[in-house]
Amino acid sequence: MGMDSRAQLVSMAKHSFVHAKAGTIDQEPEVLKVPARHYYEESRWRAEMDRVFKRMPLMLATSAELKNPGDYKSLEAVGVPVLISRGQDGDVRAFVNMCRHRGAVIQPAGRGNTKRFICPYHAWNYDGDGALVAVFKEKEFGHVDKSCNGLIRLPVAERAGLIWVHLDPHAALDIDTFLCGYDKVLAHFDFQDWHFFADRRIDGPNWKIAYDGYMDLYHLPILHKNTFGPNMPSQALYTAWGPHQRVSSPDPRFAALEDMPESEWTDEMLMQGVWTIFPHISIASFDGGGRGVMISQLFPGDTPQSSFTVQNYLMEKRPDDATAEAAKAQFALLEYVVKEEDYATGLRQQRALMTGAMSHILFGRNEGGGHRFHGWVDRLIQTDDDQLERLFAQSERYGV
Repeated sequence: MGMDSRAQLVSMAKHSFVHAKAGTIDQEPEVLKVPARHYYEESRWRAEMDRVFKRMPLMLATSAELKNPGDYKSLEAVGVPVLISRGQDGDVRAFVNMCRHRGAVIQPAGRGNTKRFICPYHAWNYDGDGALVAVFKEKEFGHVDKSCNGLIRLPVAERAGLIWVHLDPHAALDIDTFLCGYDKVLAHFDFQDWHFFADRRIDGPNWKIAYDGYMDLYHLPILHKNTFGPNMPSQALYTAWGPHQRVSSPDPRFAALEDMPESEWTDEMLMQGVWTIFPHISIASFDGGGRGVMISQLFPGDTPQSSFTVQNYLMEKRPDDATAEAAKAQFALLEYVVKEEDYATGLRQQRALMTGAMSHILFGRNEGGGHRFHGWVDRLIQTDDDQLERLFAQSERYGV
């Protein structure tokens, strides 16, 4: 029987402090070798698109972006136009953003609020539930059975203030099975009550080069030595729920908790670290102008050598003017760090690997997050649809 989510957080804090006192970390048995061609080979990349991104639920929105009935978000994810809306009943729905007449994209990328989605090509009308409610000049067009020509539904789930969508209308993998209970831990952020502050897009290298960095504390005091790195740890502890991982460090601050009842340990302290959601999300906490998080959504580009990341900045409370200015400064620093340090390094790494001069890259015994991530990508490529549920049901989960 597994621990409940609060007990998991407390257990992780205790585990962190044990390592902090001993000056140790968890280590993998061996150094891992990953073929360098996995970062640029076309056939490998296409397998990752088909077997990972097109089959796994993707975290495409936050509840903070769709607070009210009629709110919507339109975006393209891995070549699929997606429309997410909150219905008048308060439930979230997701659709292929494509008119049933001739396939035109209905809603331009962005956010808004509306009771009707109207195709810009021929003005076919759909309501917030995706139902076709009006056909322009229907008498001239001919009879259309509106009941079976609504927008194509995509499986969607709202958990922990985050919204997951399957890009495949007939997805084989249940979203809750995929989450492995991770959403119950993420729920301690209380994101459903947070404020959406801003977002921006940054172009980057192969999606796995970018994702490797999400789980890598080893580089922080080195690559970021001129920004925030000097005060950052290089040691990491990894906790897994299936393919999803929390990255933290042995934290001596937990020593202050030893003399406090566990009931008084705050969620804010227990939720420190980087929370990654496979295959493309990173959640990192910051304190610029008030408690905030940057939720990075990583999307593969149109080629194996490209990706882009949408940085979403959420704040626990709606900021006043002074707090908003501090948050803008924090968000600007995070843009610089990722663009000019992380991704600039990754783009150079991409070009170097593509020379073919190196057969493989290495993940050290201290980089367990990379071991698990690449192992999951490999397994998913090799796993057929009818075995997906079993793969996740039998996967490693914290507290089980």
